Amino acid sequence: MKIKKKKKTAIVLLILDVCIIICFFLAYGPFSYLRELYITTAVTTMTHKYLARTIYTEDMIQDVLDGNYVKESGESTDTSDIVIGDIDDSGEYDSVYDEQILTRDSEHPEYKLIPLKGSNYKGYMVAIYDPSRVELVMTNKLGKIGQFLRELVVQNNGILGMNASGFVDTNEMGNGGEPTGIVIQDGKVIWDATKTGYSGGIAGFTKDNKLLLTKGSAMDAIKAGIEDAVEFGPFLIVNGNAAEIKGNGGWGIAPRTVLAQRKDGIVLFVVIDGRQPGYSVGISMVELTKLLQRYKVHNAVNLDGGASSSIAIGNKTITKPCGYSATGERRIPNAWILK
Repeated sequence: MKIKKKKKTAIVLLILDVCIIICFFLAYGPFSYLRELYITTAVTTMTHKYLARTIYTEDMIQDVLDGNYVKESGESTDTSDIVIGDIDDSGEYDSVYDEQILTRDSEHPEYKLIPLKGSNYKGYMVAIYDPSRVELVMTNKLGKIGQFLRELVVQNNGILGMNASGFVDTNEMGNGGEPTGIVIQDGKVIWDATKTGYSGGIAGFTKDNKLLLTKGSAMDAIKAGIEDAVEFGPFLIVNGNAAEIKGNGGWGIAPRTVLAQRKDGIVLFVVIDGRQPGYSVGISMVELTKLLQRYKVHNAVNLDGGASSSIAIGNKTITKPCGYSATGERRIPNAWILK
């Protein structure tokens, strides 16, 4: 019996040794792809940066980040490019992606839900044909506690919605009540948290329902006609031109949320699920930008991702958030909705 136990112990130790060697090889071996993916995924989260720092030195992390980044154009949206209502109903389409958007759902003519699927991800895109019906709505206890997306949709008489701002989430204990950055509603700054350490850009809709992306101040954005907006980034496409992406973009692979608009005025809500092996791992900024280009996106901003990424239709969350709650949902400070 003692000999058998010794053999079992030896086998277990051997397996552990092999696992350690494999992990060491992946972390420090000659193949940089997995190392870069691991580091960029970890350090661009709000609360999981330690996962990279427990394995790699700061110099190694910085070397990886220096080779993987999104370089934005620095331009602001030229809203004159957007011609709202100039939708081609001829029945002839440039691609299958154009056909998916332009052929409407007879049961829901105001929007169309389009499933998205790639090699490692799943998600949804919502095409909204009338941008004047897109609004930014807030938790009813701003600064104190957020609400689930589906609650925000229902209480504001919305048809559907998508998450918007990031929020203060120290040690993943945030309750979604405190947005990061600037929030503009009805042409006024209602929240200013520029000291939270994250600065992307201001992204939202003007009074004439065009998606404006700008690196200017909140006051500059309001002077330019911004009605509702949040601060986040990066800007993936501005005026039809994609950001320069080096390596994997420096953001790793994760759940994503994107707000976008085509030249014909059609607004797109895009959410990719992630962090769920066997279902959907997530998407990189490279893949995400290519996906948006297939659908002729003219302007697009990356919004808060991770466990916050979600789309709800009425009182039902149709995506699969990866949070720690029973449903995977997290409380959020605000949302873009279709009314």
